[in-house]
Amino acid sequence: MKKIKLSILFLLASISAFAVEAAPAPMATPPAPGFSLSSSELLILFLLLFVVIMLFVAITLLNAFKVIYNEQVNPTPYLNPEKHKALDYEAWLGKRPSKPSIWIKLLSLKPIEEEKDLVIEHAYDGIQELNNPVPTWFNVLFYGSIIFAAGYLFYYHVGGYGDRQDTEYEKEMASAQIEKKAFLAKAGAAIDETSVKVDKDAAVLAEGKTIFDTNCKVCHGDKLQGIIGPDLVDEYWLHGGGIHNIFKTIKYGVPEKGMVSWEKTLTPKQISAVANYILSQAGTNPPGAKEHQGEKYEEKAP
Repeated sequence: MKKIKLSILFLLASISAFAVEAAPAPMATPPAPGFSLSSSELLILFLLLFVVIMLFVAITLLNAFKVIYNEQVNPTPYLNPEKHKALDYEAWLGKRPSKPSIWIKLLSLKPIEEEKDLVIEHAYDGIQELNNPVPTWFNVLFYGSIIFAAGYLFYYHVGGYGDRQDTEYEKEMASAQIEKKAFLAKAGAAIDETSVKVDKDAAVLAEGKTIFDTNCKVCHGDKLQGIIGPDLVDEYWLHGGGIHNIFKTIKYGVPEKGMVSWEKTLTPKQISAVANYILSQAGTNPPGAKEHQGEKYEEKAP
């Protein structure tokens, strides 16, 4: 046994020496950022893992050798197995629990000695049929579903205490409309000259007309025909046409020509509504329109 222990210790010492010799000297290059390891560090980790595994194997073999050695020195005496007398059926039934278990109650199982009471009085080719009772769990679910259906009918349809599916649908649609308006109001604050879109919705155009009549018709006329400022219904523009350029002009203004900036007066959504209203009036040719100013605009990609 001492020879076995010495051999295992010598094996562990050899593995440790091999791990030390095999590990190369660390490189002078700086380590990579993060958790990345160099090849030498990975090799050292693998060798350490190998040493741990070999140590576990060595300890297991040592314990196995101990058992074998002890068995050889002090062998376990062989004992003949005890023979127990087989119980007859009546004695076996007497040792069974008198009360049925919960599992037997749920499945409504009957003991084998009561099988004669379950036999139906007809047979075919010597095959008899048993009138087994319906399992308890099935009866619980069946009658429970009837009670639940009666309560559901009274709560939702007779008493009217709960909302039915059509009422729930109407409430959810109303809630969705509120959430939609809140989302659109929040999204409207993010509109700028690069993200503005052409919108021909009647409500948007009506809002744009109201804002235009309140703030812009003094200079551009009620028909956009132009008074102090240029007309806004032809194809010629001083600062570019299209939804993006019109939005930008309204937002930042042209101070050197008397066009004020509306960025701090109107919200991005309101500026978008005015720009879309102006575009909707293109080509209307109102009477008394000013002559063309600027250059003819052709729509381009924003």
